[in-house]
Amino acid sequence: MIDGFIESWPLFQNTYLAAWMMCILLSIVGVLVVAREQIFIGAALSEASTLGIAVAFSLASLEAFHDAHWLEGEAFLGAMAAVFAFVAAAIIGRAGSSGRESYEAATGWIFLLGGSLSIIIVYHTPHGLEEVHRLLSTSIIGASRADVVLFSVLACAAALAVCLLWRPLLLAVLDEEMAAAAGLRMSVWSAGISFAVALCVSLCLRASGLPYTFGCLVLPPLAARNLCRSPGRVFLVSPAIAFLTSAIAFILADHYDEPPGQVTVALLCAAAAAAAGWRRMRRAC
Repeated sequence: MIDGFIESWPLFQNTYLAAWMMCILLSIVGVLVVAREQIFIGAALSEASTLGIAVAFSLASLEAFHDAHWLEGEAFLGAMAAVFAFVAAAIIGRAGSSGRESYEAATGWIFLLGGSLSIIIVYHTPHGLEEVHRLLSTSIIGASRADVVLFSVLACAAALAVCLLWRPLLLAVLDEEMAAAAGLRMSVWSAGISFAVALCVSLCLRASGLPYTFGCLVLPPLAARNLCRSPGRVFLVSPAIAFLTSAIAFILADHYDEPPGQVTVALLCAAAAAAAGWRRMRRAC
């Protein structure tokens, strides 16, 4: 099994490396999402990013932009995904300041609007519908060397930010009132966290699709939270779970010829369930 994976390395090394860097990045950022009890913001931002990409394809299909091939380029598609994710994060953040009910309503509204409107917009475009369907399934295979570099840099930046700011980060996501009393400008911190999540989700969505992006964002932190007694350790355990599970999943997917993204998410679901069971056993004892 492992020998077959090693033999496939020269052909798919960019895919493997990019996927592993993405899972580390998302699992670090996801700690903040899970700590704030905003798990479904990842799904909402993913759908908002998909809507941005759908709008880009719709513009490219217009006669007025017939010769503007850059509209279908990776740079413009990624920029549109990020812009729509940022706008969605701002809307959700503003609604969240009004209370939990408003936050959940805004999250659900963004999720449903992005999911339905993206299909409507690209339904009659040449390649748009195919692209949206690809994003909603999985698209890890085919990652480039540029993806490896991009997500490696972002993962290192996220790890460095946590190392330098982990105390105020934990205070900001676990106890906003105490953080404000300690002098933190919570409006700035909340906006910064929301935009960081939006950026990571929008970039990873383009490279890996929604299941892998959303799964790596929330499942490793959920598992780590059940395993760790100290909140600070979750930042270490979450990426470790994400990387080990993803590595095992890719080996199994290569051996059994299954889609690696879905195998990874399935194993992460099992890991999260096992961690929850372990926590219940530990409390019972």
